Amino acid sequence: MIGIVADDITGSNDIGIMFAKAEWQTDVFPYPLDNKMGTFLPNVLIVDTNSRLDRYEEAYEKVFSSTKSLQSLGCEQFFNKTCSVFRGNIGAEFDAMLDALESDFAIVVLGFPKNGRTTIHGQHFVHGKKLADSEFRNDPVHPMLHSDLVDILQAQTKRKVALVDHKIVEQGSERLEQEINQMRSQCQYLIVDVKDQSSLQIIAKAIKDEKIICGASGIAEELALVMDNDQNGARSISIPKLEAGILCAAGSLMPQTFNQVEEMKQRGLPVFEMKSAILFSDQKDAHLADLINHLVKLLNDGQDVLVHSSNTQEVVKDTKQLGASLGYTNTSISRIVSESLAFVVDETLKRTKVNRLLLAGGETSASVCSKLGIKGLAVWKEIEPGLPSCISLDTPIRMLVLKSGSFGSKDFFAKAIDHLKEN
Repeated sequence: MIGIVADDITGSNDIGIMFAKAEWQTDVFPYPLDNKMGTFLPNVLIVDTNSRLDRYEEAYEKVFSSTKSLQSLGCEQFFNKTCSVFRGNIGAEFDAMLDALESDFAIVVLGFPKNGRTTIHGQHFVHGKKLADSEFRNDPVHPMLHSDLVDILQAQTKRKVALVDHKIVEQGSERLEQEINQMRSQCQYLIVDVKDQSSLQIIAKAIKDEKIICGASGIAEELALVMDNDQNGARSISIPKLEAGILCAAGSLMPQTFNQVEEMKQRGLPVFEMKSAILFSDQKDAHLADLINHLVKLLNDGQDVLVHSSNTQEVVKDTKQLGASLGYTNTSISRIVSESLAFVVDETLKRTKVNRLLLAGGETSASVCSKLGIKGLAVWKEIEPGLPSCISLDTPIRMLVLKSGSFGSKDFFAKAIDHLKEN
């Protein structure tokens, strides 16, 4: 068994599909793990700590206890899944896993070429731009102002961080394995450059037996192909009949999600805006009730609909200023917006027969799944790289697509809606 601790739910599904599409049975459960999985143990067991916006100490404790739980269930290899651009409590979560396992070394691979993330000489790039020059520079909670991964991680941990350059990777897996073994005594975290997909193939062969791997999900696609997969028995999952339209909810502020929302407007999909500034006024309840009424009517008529939080830079800036004037931090503002969107989704589902959802944004996905009381997810089928559908493991059974805000092509929403209707 492979035990994975991920810092958000979209990242959990992101890495989960890398194993699931290689026929590893893969389940995702929210923190704390407790006994949510019942008697069935999948090949890959993922705990979503939803800790990206937590304080350092909270994130550490979640990862520490989750790692201990996975170890007690028999996991022998471990993966600490983070944001593909190192947003969040990276140092705290890596340290927690090493401490829980009483280990002193981990490989770190952040490159994900299929989604535009590469690492050259330790500098991280997003679609060809240095991280500090990418859209993540303007992240409302975790602005990424630096591009050097060694510096970013070293600032968050007392453990020593080092780098393997892509020139060594290009010499092949045996040479890379030699370099890794040589570096074990010189550092505790070893970041490996990723120039392209062939880099991941070489890295996977070299690290497939490593006890602890950290970083993004790109490497997992290649690891799933070179690791031994001992199936734990088949499990049948029934999918309910489609009885209403598809409900889409987007709370991400990433430009990819913005463009995906705009594309659906162009295609004529009914689109409604949850106006973020109103959430901090006495008009909040009436605004949300009006939104819900519109969504319910269209969905019960069999139409697909999309609701999104305010996503233009000007409105987001105004909302942050308004929230700050009322004493809210950027993190609490983000949570108020995502929890309000979750309320809209939950109330809409109570008044419809909707059982298929598309959710965009990590905080949005986490808030909705928590509000709906979803206790576990089976990772299902890939739609685009790192973007799968999943099936809830509790009742009522639902099919969901939980999309990372910064992932996906312009027409991903259209692809996801078609996928949700056809499967």
